[in-house]
Amino acid sequence: MTRLHQLAELKQSIWLDYINRSLIESGALKKWIDDGLRGMTSNPSIFNQVISQGSDYDPKILKLKEAGKSTFEIYDELTIRDIQDACDLFEPVYKTTRGFDGYVSLEINPELADDTGASITEGRRLFKTVNRPNVMIKVPATQAGFPVIEELLSDGINVNVTLIFSLKQYDDTARAFLKGLERLSRKTNDLSAIASVASVFVSRVDSVVDDMLDKKNLSALKGKAAVANCKLILERSRELFSGPVFKALAGKGAKIQRVLWGSTSTKNPAYSDVKYVAELIAPDTVNTVPEKTLKAFMDHGTVQAALLGDARDAQEIVKSLRAAGIDLDDICRKLLDDGVAAFEKAFVELMQSLKTKASQLCSR
Repeated sequence: MTRLHQLAELKQSIWLDYINRSLIESGALKKWIDDGLRGMTSNPSIFNQVISQGSDYDPKILKLKEAGKSTFEIYDELTIRDIQDACDLFEPVYKTTRGFDGYVSLEINPELADDTGASITEGRRLFKTVNRPNVMIKVPATQAGFPVIEELLSDGINVNVTLIFSLKQYDDTARAFLKGLERLSRKTNDLSAIASVASVFVSRVDSVVDDMLDKKNLSALKGKAAVANCKLILERSRELFSGPVFKALAGKGAKIQRVLWGSTSTKNPAYSDVKYVAELIAPDTVNTVPEKTLKAFMDHGTVQAALLGDARDAQEIVKSLRAAGIDLDDICRKLLDDGVAAFEKAFVELMQSLKTKASQLCSR
């Protein structure tokens, strides 16, 4: 029994927030799965890092470039191959958990974030091209993204809703999920094959709030905002998924849209390196962690349910912050804007890295 197996007994799944070719081909990912890893997420920043800084992809990049492929086509083939191979490795998890886990997430081109129609088209294309039942298409929790979430789910496409920071965003996300499943339920009486997660970004909240608290000399509240925000979101999730709308869908086999904790590496060295794993252990949730954080938790993490009871303590923390002139809603809105911009920037940099590398390889 590893710590990941123990977490699974508490009904929390750990996914890995990282992907690359060597992880797949070396057998390291298979080893993680054997140790209890239950899924995987990816984003443009991760792909930019692994493709631009390493050489694992060089032979394939050269071959595709010589075949006349565009930069985007090279990116598309590389990433889809990785996602397909990872999905295949997670297939036993997908089957043994009856579709609750075993998913690998692939993000829609962030440059389409403000274009609802184009995002729907691209989400459908990616799902069809990957052609694996355990792929999840990532969509940002923005005003342009909520209709995409609903539409893809109504098509029977698994969706990972990303870049959630605020309670309001989460509420809109869950409602889009319910609307999508209600539409799908008019096409089929079996909703058991559909899965979705709502990815709440965690550590960035504390990074901003702690900086503001330092300026106000209010150290007693440091390191508390992010987990309090998560607890409020989890309470709202439990309310929504115990209500009559979801109960009707559950009668047709629907699974809840689990809350997923993302951005869970520790940014402040004064805090535990597993703070955002240990403090967010709760049933019916997922935590997607970077490999460094995963290794740290496997080494010295404590497996014990953390988000217990109602959210009154979390509400008090938010009230105390507001009394100090720190509005969590304003911070979350800014973090969302910054997150959307950062993912788009990472994608642009990835395209440039691929273009440069392809040219260098061809000139050798």
